[in-house]
Amino acid sequence: MCVSTPQNSSTPKQVTRQVLESLSKEQLIDTILKLQDRVGELERRLGMNSQNSSKPPSSDLPGIPRPTVPASGRKPGGQPGHPGHCRMMVPLERVDEMVLLKPRQCKHCGMGLSGEDPHPWRHQVIDVPPIQATVTEYQRHRLRCPCCGRSTLADLPQGVDNSPYSGRLRAMIVLFTGVCHLSRRTAEFLLETLLNVPISLGAVSRTEQIVSQALAEPVAECVEYVRDQPAINVDETGWAGDRKGGRPWLWSATGKLASVFMILRSRGQEAAKNLLGGYNGLVGSDRWSAYNYLDPWFRQLCWSHLKRDFQAFVEVGGEAGRVGTELLDRRKEMFRWWRHVRDRTMSRAAFQQTMEPLSREIEGLLEQGSHCGHAKTQRTCQNILKLRAALWTFVRVEGVEPTNNAVERAIRPGVLWRRVSFGSQSEAGCRFVERMLTVTATLKQQGRNVFHYLTAACHASLHGLPAPSLLPQCSGA
Repeated sequence: MCVSTPQNSSTPKQVTRQVLESLSKEQLIDTILKLQDRVGELERRLGMNSQNSSKPPSSDLPGIPRPTVPASGRKPGGQPGHPGHCRMMVPLERVDEMVLLKPRQCKHCGMGLSGEDPHPWRHQVIDVPPIQATVTEYQRHRLRCPCCGRSTLADLPQGVDNSPYSGRLRAMIVLFTGVCHLSRRTAEFLLETLLNVPISLGAVSRTEQIVSQALAEPVAECVEYVRDQPAINVDETGWAGDRKGGRPWLWSATGKLASVFMILRSRGQEAAKNLLGGYNGLVGSDRWSAYNYLDPWFRQLCWSHLKRDFQAFVEVGGEAGRVGTELLDRRKEMFRWWRHVRDRTMSRAAFQQTMEPLSREIEGLLEQGSHCGHAKTQRTCQNILKLRAALWTFVRVEGVEPTNNAVERAIRPGVLWRRVSFGSQSEAGCRFVERMLTVTATLKQQGRNVFHYLTAACHASLHGLPAPSLLPQCSGA
């Protein structure tokens, strides 16, 4: 079957030609300039990667070169004189079985051997015994009263509820799904395969909510603790799930010994205020506009994000490229001095004195960038200069880091969780994610065992007691 085009129809090229022929010279020039700007913007977006923007490294295309460490001329691996790292031997008091092995005769001449070696060569083999879940059956008798004729059912003992799963098993279930971020179906498979525990997907989900409720109070206490710290770092990333009421975003605030997470339906200023509450300490962050309500004097911009901005200047070329190159050089020099302060090989007073001329140079370069002739670079430099006080808070105040790396490390498990799941489809699901991320990150910062804590929290819930505190001064849980 052949389809013919009507004689009076026009192709897209013909239409474009007719439109262009109808324009005046000035209109044509204006159209060309607009198209050039559009092409330039599209090329800029196409060239964005983790080295020149806030995009994550996982989004880089295969052809994007990775940052390389300058070659040192040494072979890979451990270097001569470097202390080795190996698996630690289990202490003798924890050894379950000891087998003494003695040679009966010399391997060289065949002579019989006897005696004791005061320092025998120790070789340990670690094994896991067959795992079998224990099952306790409570037979609740219902007896009839001979006096009134009514029946009474025996109560369950304290610490036992209507759920078929104990506190330790509940902790293991949420360890699989909320800490290791396994799917509920995978958790079901592991429980049935490793422990021979019959469980359904619905039971896994119900267990998550039971444990989530048990963690509500200590997590709320942790939120107030973080808001009371003198300096914190904040960040946000997209979350997956139900978008009714707005796209969900995962927010995090990290202090020295605790981190908290919230899933909020906005990435704007109100969400930032919801996370921080009435916080009036020092905040480390990137340049996202939601934090602009904060006083720049009590804020620290992330110099890792600024490095990406400067790299973007370099890739523009021209005057913007020159400014970007010099800014990267000054940033490199600044971090060389900062490492001396961090290693305590340079006093803070000396560092502050060294940074005075360097900070003036950097601000001067930003001023040059704000008039370099490239619109995008100019706007970025102007926006950075509006927050110039937030560039140097780490110089003025001890305990403030120049990067936002702490909170980005804390929020990374949430990013991985989002990538391997469908996110949260309900508000209860959002609360479970918030609380599990808060518990895991906080306990990791304090060097506490997550599974032991979850087990203690589940046992406390079964006995009607509050869960152990997440605060560092109460680390005996």
